[in-house]
This record gives sequence, structure tokens and C-alpha cells, in this order.
Amino acid sequence: MYAIIRTGGKQYRVKVGDEFNVEKLEVEEGSELTFDELLAVGEGESLKIGTPTVAGASVTAKVVKQGRLKKVIVFKFKRRKNYKRTKGHRQYFTRIRITNIAA
Repeated sequence: MYAIIRTGGKQYRVKVGDEFNVEKLEVEEGSELTFDELLAVGEGESLKIGTPTVAGASVTAKVVKQGRLKKVIVFKFKRRKNYKRTKGHRQYFTRIRITNIAA
């Protein structure tokens, strides 16, 4: 069984045991959190699609890690104008592991 959850402005297709990064969430490492905003849940003939969300369904996940991704270099320039700007950015993330899907 899988579910489609929405968090951080993005949608993720998850199943029990999946581990992945999402946008930073304000929770402690090792704690449990619940996603109530499910767009779809089930598999095959038993797939329920929400309008816009599936009522009563939830996904439980455990926070594995809080951290930052690798640095992304943003480089701007205009040719022949001696204009160059370099800027770096490291995005915060939360790594979660899906423990349960309740339809």
C-alpha cells in the first residue's frame, strides 16, 4: 500500500519503510510526526483519491535527522560589463522514515 502526502509545498509517494528528505520541519530528532494531508491512499482497486484530501487517513513517520544539503553555487555575470556575483546556499532538510499508513 502507498500514499501520496503533501508537505513543504511538494508531493511525495510513500510506502512503509521509505526514508527520504523533506523541507525542514520544526520537530526534534527521534520524534514521531503525523501527516494528515493525504491526496491518495491504497493500491490497485482499493485506491482512494481525495477531493482534495482523503478524510480520516494519516501517515506516521519518525524523524531520523535534521541537517543541511550540499552547497549550491549561484553565479551571475554579464558579459563585457565586469559584473560577477557569486553566492552560496545550503538548504535545510528533515530526513524522515515512514512507519505506518492508516487508511
